Amino acid sequence: MAAIRSDLEIARAASLKPINEIAEKLGLTSDHINQYGRFKAKVDATFLGESERRGKLILVTGISPTPAGEGKSTTTVGLGDAINRIGKNASICLREPSLGPCFGIKGGAAGGGYAQVVPMEDINLHFTGDFHAITSAHNLLSALIDNHIYWGNSLNIDARRISWRRVIDLNDRALRSIVSSLGGTANGFPRETGFDITVASEIMAIFCLATNLKDLGDRIGRIQIGETRSRATLTARDLEADGPMTVLLKEAFLPNLVQTLEHTPAFVHGGPFANIAHGCNSVSATNTALALSDYVVTEAGFGSDLGAEKFFNIKCRSANLFPDAVTLVATVRAIKMHGGVSKEKLKTENLDALRIGMSNVIRHIENMNTFGVPVVVSINRFLTDTNREINLVKDICAEIGTTAIECNHWAEGGRGAEELANAVVLAAESKNQFKYLYPDEMPLWEKIQTIATKIYRARSVTAPPSVLKQLKMYEGHEFGRFPICMAKTPLSFSTDPKLLGAPNNFDINIREIRLSAGAGFIVAICGNIMTMPGLPRTPSAASIRLDTNGEIEGLF
Repeated sequence: MAAIRSDLEIARAASLKPINEIAEKLGLTSDHINQYGRFKAKVDATFLGESERRGKLILVTGISPTPAGEGKSTTTVGLGDAINRIGKNASICLREPSLGPCFGIKGGAAGGGYAQVVPMEDINLHFTGDFHAITSAHNLLSALIDNHIYWGNSLNIDARRISWRRVIDLNDRALRSIVSSLGGTANGFPRETGFDITVASEIMAIFCLATNLKDLGDRIGRIQIGETRSRATLTARDLEADGPMTVLLKEAFLPNLVQTLEHTPAFVHGGPFANIAHGCNSVSATNTALALSDYVVTEAGFGSDLGAEKFFNIKCRSANLFPDAVTLVATVRAIKMHGGVSKEKLKTENLDALRIGMSNVIRHIENMNTFGVPVVVSINRFLTDTNREINLVKDICAEIGTTAIECNHWAEGGRGAEELANAVVLAAESKNQFKYLYPDEMPLWEKIQTIATKIYRARSVTAPPSVLKQLKMYEGHEFGRFPICMAKTPLSFSTDPKLLGAPNNFDINIREIRLSAGAGFIVAICGNIMTMPGLPRTPSAASIRLDTNGEIEGLF
């Protein structure tokens, strides 16, 4: 039996086309792209304007993630390749990987096997510098706040009520809570603050939801940074920070164009986490792809209770997008874990555990049906899966009226997902009744309750009086129509990561509320979720190095 090649070996062996040839497939000329070497480019799509050509939008989401792996990015790539193989014109849209997971617990995030976007190493490490630009723009605002206070504080900023924290695109728990400006009067006024990870930044959310540079600047100007001593709200525009911050983001805002191993155009742009942010790639990339392709396959982070819910209620609402179909990714391994099987025993057939674990799949299907969009289940096959296990998943899905299809894109590329492609295209061409989970005018607390009870199936939702008072205050301003961005563990429908499957009769506590006035949503922080992750006992970084030839090892 031939040795299985690693994702990195497969990516390095690939024959890439020059990026201008990938652009030509989309109808773009050299005037429309800014090349970053031979295989990466940024697309200046301003020439498109309000294009009348709108492709079909297909969302790839997943069941509740487990250590067994599900493969949403891999399926997004394989499905895009497969749609092109059956004679259609497709492109894909993915988020850019964060350095936090790359060096933390997850490793790289560019697909896998023969369903990857390339150049994989570049995409996982710095890429075109977008995240550095976002980090710099965010921290420029932090520097301007402290500098303003240092030079007399004419805005009368209350240093005790500054809500704007700094960011870095790494997992670093030591930075969660800090005291800044120590060392004497020359360094400013000491105050308590902290760091979030860049992908949880409001700048990242704004970057991904803005439709153009003017919208980007306007949204940045609306960011609330804190209050004056008289409790008046202060914004980035009050500090005249919106102009220079937008300048820092000007080039980064252009969508990145790369390719899959089968040369499908891939727009990889933006990267908000789905457990603490809205978890979708940029609106600018999605709109560009929709204007240039008949079918656009995109993904949303973590399970459908987080990424897909936010895709529908935040991204689609903000950008006036109308999704045409959903692909729900599941694996036999992950389903068995939801049925109580330990990771060490996943290779053994266990139909009883599979039946129990299917409760998680069914709930995700039910949730997607709530939005009125047709769902097709992709069973991302592993070598140890048995035919009886695959057939059982198909049969249980069929019992509730949902098609489930075995896919082998990891091993076979697009060829291994052609059956899925035909089913998804058929679903996307059918009429659907897409609808949001809640209307704009619903009170904010009721929006939170609606998500928690209808999507998570919580028994009750609680919050301290300070949170409820804050929500009422927001409703008294112009923020009452904002959607909710829930921040919670991705590992369970509940806030307890150990409650697998489809738990019921649990309570959810909203411990904190954050206003993202520029992004246009309210963040509701649940349970113990952290906006700055920590590293595990043995981080992925421990195995990443250069070999004697200067090649990267251990990245994926």
